[in-house]
Amino acid sequence: PVSPTETPTSGRAAGRDAGRIDAVVLGRVLVRRILAAMARVEETGAPFEHTISIVVPVYRGEMTLGPLVKELAPFAEPCRTPAGRPWRVEEVLLVHDGGPDRSDAVVRRLAAAYPYVHAIWLSRNYGQHAATLAGMSSTGADWIVTLDEDGQFNPSDIGSMLDVALDQSAQLVYGSPTNPPPHGRMRNFSSRMTKSMATRFLTKEPLARFSSFRLILGEIGRGVAAYAGSGVYLDVALSWVIQRTALCPVTFRQLYDRPSGYSFLKLFDHFSELVISSGTRPLRLVSLAGAIAATGGIIVAVALVIARILGHITVPGWTSVTVLLLLLGGAILFALGVVAEYMGAAVRMAMGKPLYLI
Repeated sequence: PVSPTETPTSGRAAGRDAGRIDAVVLGRVLVRRILAAMARVEETGAPFEHTISIVVPVYRGEMTLGPLVKELAPFAEPCRTPAGRPWRVEEVLLVHDGGPDRSDAVVRRLAAAYPYVHAIWLSRNYGQHAATLAGMSSTGADWIVTLDEDGQFNPSDIGSMLDVALDQSAQLVYGSPTNPPPHGRMRNFSSRMTKSMATRFLTKEPLARFSSFRLILGEIGRGVAAYAGSGVYLDVALSWVIQRTALCPVTFRQLYDRPSGYSFLKLFDHFSELVISSGTRPLRLVSLAGAIAATGGIIVAVALVIARILGHITVPGWTSVTVLLLLLGGAILFALGVVAEYMGAAVRMAMGKPLYLI
């Protein structure tokens, strides 16, 4: 296990440029590995073995991490998907996100007990998506799977998700629950409404019905981890560069009776990150409203002036005051629309949305 004081795994202190270079290097290494493996397949006739990196953000996992890693142990040996494709878990990355319990001791014990388990120590609590991105940036396998620490996702579903990815040529596969998630009715309802609103109204990207159970093509996952800015919503960042997304039916479990780590305020912050990261469509609505109000104000002002000239309005001063209010209000809303366009450009740059990803 790595000490929390060691700088190579205690954060991304080397800077975004170094992270981008590392991601490019890892991508090139991965391509060479895949080409070499395909060459061996052609020579020997053996099927290509897909390797998986498991990323688990850890916040309050003192009681759940041990059983989860034990459940992953059989998949560290060569195994096959339901369709017969060989795969193997190459590494399990436990990203400690500064939780309040003794998860750190459990992470150290598991890293010492299992050779494929590695610890990543964040300097403080940054949140689930930041911890997941930190883990993704440190992976090296063909595919990345993100799992929650509470055991609600069944690792045996990874094989089915890999089959879906390969059958549909998808770069990203979400575990789609066939049963209600193990939360309260109100939280499940609000989660469905939030995801529905995000996928339909907030972003123009192909954002699927997302969950934290993901199978991601390794190169893309590491590229997103290198470019994503502070406060970005992970699934929105993935939608920037993913061409095809698929869903795999899975069953969510509730193995432990423990309180949720998300309070109402944290859930609201989560929703705020989703809205801000989803793009400039809400700001474009502001621009559109400003343009419509300015145009409508001019038309109504002209109509009022004509009505005043024709004698249909007899109240002294009313026409001039109304025309000034309409013109000024339209000008202000139009100016807000222009500001919103600049804000949208700034948001895109701050979130780290790449121009392209190889």
